[in-house]
Amino acid sequence: MRIDRVEIRRVSLPLVTPFRSAAGVELDRNAVLVRTVVGDVEGWGECVAMTAPLYSSEYADGAAHVLIHHLAPRLVGRDVHADAVAAVLAEVKGHPMAKAALELAVLDSELRIEGRSLAARLGATRDRVPAGVAVGLASSIGELLDTVHGFVEAGYPRVKLKIEPGWDVAPVRAVRERFGPDLLLQVDANGSYTSVADAAARLAPLDDLDLLLIEQPLEDDDLEGHADLGRRLTTPLCLDESITSARATERAIAMGACRVVNVKAGRVGGFLEAVRVHDVCLAAGVPVWCGGMLETGLGRAANLALAALPGFTLPGDLSASDRWFAEDITEPFVLDGGELAVPDGPGLGVTPRPDVLTEHTHAVEIIRP
Repeated sequence: MRIDRVEIRRVSLPLVTPFRSAAGVELDRNAVLVRTVVGDVEGWGECVAMTAPLYSSEYADGAAHVLIHHLAPRLVGRDVHADAVAAVLAEVKGHPMAKAALELAVLDSELRIEGRSLAARLGATRDRVPAGVAVGLASSIGELLDTVHGFVEAGYPRVKLKIEPGWDVAPVRAVRERFGPDLLLQVDANGSYTSVADAAARLAPLDDLDLLLIEQPLEDDDLEGHADLGRRLTTPLCLDESITSARATERAIAMGACRVVNVKAGRVGGFLEAVRVHDVCLAAGVPVWCGGMLETGLGRAANLALAALPGFTLPGDLSASDRWFAEDITEPFVLDGGELAVPDGPGLGVTPRPDVLTEHTHAVEIIRP
């Protein structure tokens, strides 16, 4: 499959409400989109890097630069299949989110030519997956309760609360008391606790609140600390930022650093590597779920395909389009009975709406042979 050209497109979609976590505040989805052209077939990928390098070292401007100057030139004009993209790009160190976006666009092109869906390619076993919503840090417990109430009323079966030191036990307890034991509830610290002792002291009361998990309480490189903390708490610890590859996943599980894994394709370098992470966890009996990064409909479609694999036994950060955007780039994903449908058309199963894409695009770069 010869890649005739690659297009790097910058788009900006305002969020319906600001999203605040320990990793910063997002007001807009400043996305880097990748479009590959193979003959008369196009493919799309979305880079999940945020505006600033706060969640990870990658950020949107940097991702666009490395795609334009270092990654796309290695593919354009040559014959390549999706399985080989990671190897071709390997000489460029790092930048997994940028690489994942380019690999996804190639996958989308390839699967559209074959007439096969991404879900089928990855090994999906379901056509619908349970939805979940992430709720950012709030200015007050009252505001938080109002926000969660809206999502519960909308039909979301699982809620994830962002926490940080000083905003942890009290707001989580308030949510549990308000909405009762039937709400699937979990928390995410984005690595904001600085030591095992501090985290254990602050988070131990959460053990009484019947949470699904506590996500990434410590820094991403502190596997030993997570293993130690996991022995002090009864609530399962989940790793997010620490999971960078299938090999890193094997090490984390072997060390006892986690009992649950959050899989984000962008963070591990692509959806094919994400499947390998899933396979490692499935073999080890470790449940996985699909994390979200404020994706547009393009990235959301790909996440739904991944979340339909058999090891994804917990609801992920898979929300309807209107959770984030008044108008999505693709046809909107709609919550139905607490679930979202997995696209079954060729490739991603969705394409950008030309008028919306044009309206929100502020830069385009085309790479040719």
